Amino acid sequence: MQIRISTRHGSVSEETQAKITAKMEKLERLFERLAEIEVTIDLERRDEPAVDVRVSAEHKHDFVAAHRSGDLLVSIDHVVHKLEQQIRKYKQRIQDHHRGSVVRQSEGRGGRGPAE
Repeated sequence: MQIRISTRHGSVSEETQAKITAKMEKLERLFERLAEIEVTIDLERRDEPAVDVRVSAEHKHDFVAAHRSGDLLVSIDHVVHKLEQQIRKYKQRIQDHHRGSVVRQSEGRGGRGPAE
């Protein structure tokens, strides 16, 4: 998984970039099929930096979250929380879809269940 951090209207320290990278890497524990994470930090309003994150997963599925607050790392935490919710919801939908196909297959046999 590749993590890219870019800034507009300024820059962030290497230490801050390392902290952001560590927080973004936690997302991979939820969903192993993440391909890339793009973090964009807008420092135009230095008192309220904006954070936009786009997470690309397999099958061209993207998760997107944004937050603006008085503290950059607080904004990162909010964005990570939003992304975690989106990823969990997506995984649940995939699991429900797969479970539904198993139910449909057993119904195709006349609804008798396992062969006796």
